[in-house]
Amino acid sequence: MRVYLQLFFRYLPTFFGKLVNFPNEMEAIIEKPQNTPTFFGHPIGLFVLFFTEMWERFSYYGMRAILLLFLIDKVRGGLGLNETEGAAIYGIYTASVYLLSLPGGWIADTLLGQRKSIWYGGLIIMLGHIILAIPAGPGLFYTGLCVVAMGTGLLKPNISSIVGELYPEGGARKDAGFSIFYMGINLGSLIGISVVGYLGQRVGWHYGFGAAAVAMGLGLITFQILGQRYLGDHGKQVTATTEVEQGSGSNRSLLAFVGLLIGVLLILQWSGVLDMTTAPGLAQAMGTIICLIAVSYFVYILVAGGLDAVEKKRVAVLFVFFMASALFWAGNEQQGSSLQIFADRYTDLNFFGWMVPSSWFQNLNPAFILTFSPVLASLWVFLANRKIDFSVPAKFATSLLLLGLAYVIMVFASRLALSGVKTSPVYLSFTYLFFTLGELFLSPVGLSAFSKLAPRRYTSQLMGLWFVGTSLGNLIAGLFAGGFDEKNVQQMPSMFQSVAYFSLGFGLLLMLLARPLKKWMGGVQ
Repeated sequence: MRVYLQLFFRYLPTFFGKLVNFPNEMEAIIEKPQNTPTFFGHPIGLFVLFFTEMWERFSYYGMRAILLLFLIDKVRGGLGLNETEGAAIYGIYTASVYLLSLPGGWIADTLLGQRKSIWYGGLIIMLGHIILAIPAGPGLFYTGLCVVAMGTGLLKPNISSIVGELYPEGGARKDAGFSIFYMGINLGSLIGISVVGYLGQRVGWHYGFGAAAVAMGLGLITFQILGQRYLGDHGKQVTATTEVEQGSGSNRSLLAFVGLLIGVLLILQWSGVLDMTTAPGLAQAMGTIICLIAVSYFVYILVAGGLDAVEKKRVAVLFVFFMASALFWAGNEQQGSSLQIFADRYTDLNFFGWMVPSSWFQNLNPAFILTFSPVLASLWVFLANRKIDFSVPAKFATSLLLLGLAYVIMVFASRLALSGVKTSPVYLSFTYLFFTLGELFLSPVGLSAFSKLAPRRYTSQLMGLWFVGTSLGNLIAGLFAGGFDEKNVQQMPSMFQSVAYFSLGFGLLLMLLARPLKKWMGGVQ
């Protein structure tokens, strides 16, 4: 093992040096088409991004499927943490992946452009998974998690932004394009959870982590070779910054904001509200940071972003969508935390004498999405052609109502589990079905809405804020799962019930606000 590690670190810089220069070499070789070819009425560039995102999501969701199990495993070489610590670390990691989309969007807008950001982000992700595949203790493992999070933050918002650029006309066709793109996300998730989940739970944890690195490598090859031919100049431009944005006043504002964040955290630490010396305390501190960053950023854009009245109203609508997204993902992302524990401990995994890996339950979500995405993508076009109004705010409200219904099912399942009986897989199956339908009403629609409503000079940054909402939801999901200790098992029904109440309540409120929010969108569909 020592010899392999020495060879790895000796030749790694040379290997990555060649990869970093690969985009420039490929651009000189590949001849670009003169027109914009289409496939089933959509730009071929969409399918290039489809397969790139598919392999990246293979690596992310595959690794995520076994992450919490690895953190709390005490038998097969895991880190052996308790549920509270493991769930907090899980939440910090999954939240960081999406939180770092905000600086990732800024880097693309002001420094690299979206295409280069995607390439370098993919390289960093692959390196992180390679590190995770090395069985060398918790220090190196946590380093790998940090590296993957940084790379994903650089890649994730920018690939979605390029999808939006492929449809300058907007409308229902753009929504359909995002739904197709979303199928790539979930195809990668389905394959990744199957492969990485099986390798991790049945062969060895680090074999699963290694498979994620291979997948990201395939994604990089797909993006670079086909992207040069079919994406044209989309995503290559760097937004010019104004003198005001570059001035010392902007720097002072940023420093003042960072100082405010530090001050708030210190006060909370000294007052005993937070204890950042523990994983749960650090996760709670991160939640405070995410909320302050999101609210402050929206306020900054509204007050000092140089927007006109129409743009301000649209950004205000995006803030409402951000809040709805955070609440939805707080419930939906229980798939890898509390529902993963429920599947592993309280669900009958016997399938005709074969014990199904508990992580495979997470496959139900992408499988359902692949089934229903084409249906809903066609539905949006069908309704638009017949002038039937189903506004974006109404779709968001519907997603939260469906999420609430999913947790009503889990309330009944958890009450049955308390009786000592292994619950039927049917409960989790229907829960994931409602998750999926809710996700299809929110996620691809939200991606499309942010790309259409965001002022052009803030497109990638506001797309990053969309993922910050997902970040906050993931963090809440991790903290929520910390209560699934064996000592607190009696609280399961009430915990699931609280999620159901919040989701149904906010969904009904958003449905009431759907009409005024649509007016503030200023005619954007």
